[in-house]
This record gives sequence, C-alpha cells and structure tokens, in this order.
Amino acid sequence: MTTAMGAALRRIQLGNALSAFGNGFTVPFLFIYVSQVRDLGASTAGIVLATFAVAALVVLPFTGRVIDRRGPLPVAVAGTVSAAVGSMGLGLADSQSLVVAAAAALGAGIAVVQPSLATMIVWCSTPSTRSRAFATQFFLNNLGLGVGGLLGGQLVDTSDPSSFVRLFAIESVMFLVLGAAIATVRLPKAPKVEDAVPTDGAKGGWRTLLADRAMVQLCVLGFVMFFACYGQFESGLAAFAVEVTRISPATLGIALAANTAAIVLAQFVVLKLVERRRRSRVIALVGVIWTVAWVAAGISGLVPGAHGVATALLISTYALFGIGESMLAPTMAPLVADLAPARLVGQYNSAFALVKQLALAVGPAVGGLMAGGGMYVAYIVMLVVCSLGISGLALRMGRRLTPAQEIPPRVSAVRAKGGVVRAGKEAGRTEGVERAKVSV
Repeated sequence: MTTAMGAALRRIQLGNALSAFGNGFTVPFLFIYVSQVRDLGASTAGIVLATFAVAALVVLPFTGRVIDRRGPLPVAVAGTVSAAVGSMGLGLADSQSLVVAAAAALGAGIAVVQPSLATMIVWCSTPSTRSRAFATQFFLNNLGLGVGGLLGGQLVDTSDPSSFVRLFAIESVMFLVLGAAIATVRLPKAPKVEDAVPTDGAKGGWRTLLADRAMVQLCVLGFVMFFACYGQFESGLAAFAVEVTRISPATLGIALAANTAAIVLAQFVVLKLVERRRRSRVIALVGVIWTVAWVAAGISGLVPGAHGVATALLISTYALFGIGESMLAPTMAPLVADLAPARLVGQYNSAFALVKQLALAVGPAVGGLMAGGGMYVAYIVMLVVCSLGISGLALRMGRRLTPAQEIPPRVSAVRAKGGVVRAGKEAGRTEGVERAKVSV
C-alpha cells in the first residue's frame, strides 16, 4: 500500500466513524420519537422503519452501475447530503407525510453511502491489507454507534421535543462531516482488485454477476446470515427475551451492550486468527457459533425459575453473536471484492448491500409475526436450522473459490515463504548427509 493510499484510507475510516457516532445518537430512540414524542402513533413509527428498507431497495439496484461509471466518491458525497437532509428533516417534521419523506431521504442516503464506501476502501487497499481495512471499518462503526447511543441517552428527554431535534442535528452534521472528509480524498486512478471473474462473457453488470456462481452462492449465504442474526435483534429475539426469558428492558440493554463489547474487544484478536484460515471455513465456524447462541437463547426460556442463569444465557447469546460478527467483518466484504471483476466492484458491493437490505426487511417481519403469534419454539428451531445452513452453504461455496480467494494473499505469501525456508533446510540436511557419505 502506498503512502497516498494509506492517507486516503485513514480519512475514509475517520469520516465513517464520525457518521456512525452521529447515527448512534438517534437509532435507539427513533421508534419512541415518532410514536410518542411527535405523537404520531406506533403504526406511523412502523411505517417509518419500513420506509428505510423500501428506500434502500429502490436505490441499490442502480447504485452499483453509477459507482462503476462515475466512481464511488461523487456517489458517496451525494448519499451523505441526502442522509443529512433526511436526518434534519426527521428532527423538524411534525406530520406523518413529512416524517415518512424524511425517512425516505435518510434511508436512501445511507443505502447509497454503504457500497460507495466499501468500493473506496477496496480502491485504497491491496489484497493483503483489505481484511484489516474492513475489520477496522466494522470496529469503528460499532464503537461510534455505542458511544453515540450512550451520549444520546444522556441528552434525550421524551417530554422535550427540542432534545430530539438536537440529536438529529448532531447526526445531520456528522453526515456532512463524512461527506467533507471523503470529498477531499484522492483516490487511486484504478481499483486494486484482481479480475477473479472472467469479463469476456455476458455483457452488463447484472448479467455478469448472475453468471458468477460463487457470487450468487455468497449472496444466498449472506441473505441467510443477515436474516438469522441482524434481522432478529430488534424483533423476534428482543420479544423472546422479554416474553419468554422474562428479562427487563434494562437487562436487554445490557445484552445489547454485551454484543457491542464483544465486537470491540474481540475484533483485532479475531482478525489475527481469521487471516490464517480459509474464508469459507471461517464463515462455517460462524454458523456453528450462532447455532450455539440460538440454543443458549432457547435454553434461557426453559429455566424461568433460575432467573440468573436465564439472564446469563441470554446475554451470552448476544455476546456470541458479536464474536461471530467480528469474524465476518474481515471475511465477507474482502471476499466480495476478490470475486468482483475490476470494472464491476461497485456493482458487486451494491448487490451484496441489496441482499443485506432484503434480509433486514424480511427478518424482522418474520420474527415479529412468529413472536406475535407466540411461536417461540418454532422460532428458535428455525434459526438453529438457519445457522447450521450458514455452515453448510459456506463449505459448499468454498468449493468454487480459488486459492487466492480462499486465503488472503499475505497469508499465502507467508506460507509459501515458510515452504521455501523448510525446503532450504531439507536441502541443507540432504547436502550434509551426502558430504558425510563422501568423506566416509
């Protein structure tokens, strides 16, 4: 990595961390703000949350093509402006139509920024540094969200709407800071991604992507993954924790904090282990860890008499999810980049972001319906099966990956160097034996 690439990457990461910090001020309180503070009701709050997903699903199919044609920088800047306008609009809106319109602008802006930033990180890293770059991004995102949420909780007052206006204003400013940070980045003229997929086949980004069997399998895997973990935090799992495990909302907050703490504390320790392993096997291991997490959640609902044990099991569930997430951060996004042809990096990143949004739209809906119907046993069984499915899908996908896609290049180089050293030692020992024979 050149000095210029390193400087650009640091600026991108700093801006991204600040925007996550601003986002943390509002995310935990959005439902309460719309339903209670603005007195628009729970149904309107649900519509607002759904609008985020709908806006993302509308813009993402076109985002990748624009990124590949115009570059990620102008697309990212446009996304930050849209997000800033939407965030400030939410703080000032006092009617259902205005709140929904602001949510659409915010959701579309965030959806556009995500694949743009991912593409910029790809361009500003090399195959050997990409895993660490994405792990750093994930670490800073969670740290920013956690710190922002803690500070936002101290500033907010449900009896004072102006306190929420301040929160949304902070978030809006942080998006503008992100836009200013990346607007001054000097990107490399060409992306540093090797053409892992032949580009002389079907023309067109979507046709090329759909013809890439490894990428299609990764998208299917990603959907199951986001559905079974991220899509359940705010719906089925929260309902299960309160209704079945019988923990208090305050304890649920501690469980969420345990998830963030696990990510922040484990990220770079896990990174050293992940960099030495095949990516498909790392993802398969995450499926096993999440299976244990869902089993622990299920058991927590079977021991209502032992409240301390049940609470510990539920908190462990969230912590195990965090460990799995920290293993995925340096694995999934770099794999998407290594699968992408150099001319379609934006398309591949946008497609994967689209899959994520679909899962995050379907996951809470399914979890909420099952929780609302009291189908908690079926709910846990479904997610245990999904987690085991993650392991199976990952191992199956691994058969289609090349050695360079499976093992990060830096590790491959180290192994190759080790092999040369071992071969040299063996040759030296053999030469010594031959000399001994001659002397005899």
